[in-house]
Amino acid sequence: MVLLKFWAATCSSVYLAMGAFMGPCLAAPPFAQGRTGVVTSAHPDATRVGLEILKQGGNAVDAAVATAMAISVVEPFSAGIGGGGFLLLRIGETNQIVALDFRERAPLKANSKLYLDAAGEVIPRASIDGHRAVAVPGTVAGLQAVHQKYGRLPWQTLLEPAIQLAAEGFEMSDRTHRIITLRQKALAANPAARRIFLPSGQPLAVGSRLIQTDLAKTLRRLAADPQAFYSGSIALAIAKDMQKNNGLVSLLDLKTYTPTWRDPLCGEFRQMQVCSMPPPSSGGVHLLQILNLLTLGQPFPSTPDPPDYLHSLIEAMKIAYADRAEYLGDADFVEVPVKELISPQYAQRRIREINPNQARPAEQIRAMDARTLRWLQYESNDTSHLNVVDRDLNAVSLTFTLNLGFGAGVVVPGTGIVLNNEMDDFATAPGVPNAFGLVGNTQNAIAPAKKPLSSMTPTIVTEAGKLRLVVGAAGGSTIITTVLQLVMNVLVFEQDVASAINAPKVHHQWRPLPLRMEERVKFPKPTVEALRQRGHQIQMRSQWGNANLIEITPSDELQGAADPRGEGTALGY
Repeated sequence: MVLLKFWAATCSSVYLAMGAFMGPCLAAPPFAQGRTGVVTSAHPDATRVGLEILKQGGNAVDAAVATAMAISVVEPFSAGIGGGGFLLLRIGETNQIVALDFRERAPLKANSKLYLDAAGEVIPRASIDGHRAVAVPGTVAGLQAVHQKYGRLPWQTLLEPAIQLAAEGFEMSDRTHRIITLRQKALAANPAARRIFLPSGQPLAVGSRLIQTDLAKTLRRLAADPQAFYSGSIALAIAKDMQKNNGLVSLLDLKTYTPTWRDPLCGEFRQMQVCSMPPPSSGGVHLLQILNLLTLGQPFPSTPDPPDYLHSLIEAMKIAYADRAEYLGDADFVEVPVKELISPQYAQRRIREINPNQARPAEQIRAMDARTLRWLQYESNDTSHLNVVDRDLNAVSLTFTLNLGFGAGVVVPGTGIVLNNEMDDFATAPGVPNAFGLVGNTQNAIAPAKKPLSSMTPTIVTEAGKLRLVVGAAGGSTIITTVLQLVMNVLVFEQDVASAINAPKVHHQWRPLPLRMEERVKFPKPTVEALRQRGHQIQMRSQWGNANLIEITPSDELQGAADPRGEGTALGY
């Protein structure tokens, strides 16, 4: 039976264990306990689907696939079969952790000048809106690949709940309504998108049912044959729409797409092993970088809000994001000095740059020079996230995306598929920021079949060979720092999962300059003032990110929580 504890804060609609709708409540998202399995995701319908798959005898991979497919229906703005992502899997029997990269990739016709005009200037929004912003989707291939290798239940069984949600509809939440409103202009420019999300020329009203008949038909085709997305009728529909609208994704792009199994990026932190994604994600690199820097700094306080600790955390974030702009990219195309960046020797050299009494402006922070990095090598990188842990302590941490809300604002006619605008995650020109304010150089330049750099950071922590924490988040460039602070809150400050996820966060990405501090849950006023006195330019933000996590306690109890900043839930049994 699921035990739900409600914590003081505002939350959105949630489901109880039996799936009954509760409606809005004055509490944080449910905190779920279980001995047999726990699922957390960004939407109550998707979490419910994952739990039911576990109860039917499915393992963590089965539940993750079904949950992700359900997210593709109930969160059409954040992630879906028209996008891509990363998955981390821990195999309970052996404690082995594997990583699957199903990130979108640039079309074969793409090049580094794709979004530049004749004068070499970036064309506004060319990499954000419309068919030319679309990269080759990888979600279906990724989910099929992990299911083929590790799944237990039939593929068709895992897609059936998503088919039902698309065909029968689900209740429009305030969050979905707001995001449709924000992207209304782009959606209105695409006839197929307009028909689904703006049926009367306006966003669907809160409380109405969003029915996606075409998407249900597409999912039925995929249930019978997942390769239809890449070489069958669905692929033909995508390629035809692209050709008609000056897009670049071709039938050859789809036919040649394959996901990539990679070694996870792992490092030691306080006698624990922290594993996350390697490039083309920058998340694992920077998570381990910052943890190394914090370990070498002053002793950890008892709570996460003293100004000395926050100052060190923020300055470490700046260093990591400066390195991101200089060195990170798709390691299949460019050399990325991963081992050097996450080495203790690197942290020992960079920790000297942090002044405990003064914030450094962005122009004084540089990536470590390449020569020094080579020397270190010889002395000794809008979205949705879900987590699943099953009875055998198999664990999945999965983050996938369309990039911005509703991706490129493009729906393929007759399919209901919302396509990504992942091309904006490339550096369209050196030093030019993308939609999240992140800058890059030639390491992350566009090239045919190359994957854009990502901030997605699915993470699994083990301790003495036992599963300890499964965590991840949505939120663009803030994903890395959100995951970092959740790891610290649970493993260092010993907060329970609900308190850890509800705690206020800080974020600094080197450029743009202001330090973001969350005001939805307040930091102590003396802490904020102390940071200002050290020179931090502070921008108070109502909220950002959308995380969820599962902790395995020393008594082998599973505890999960979803983010009060979204509408997700945790369920267990």
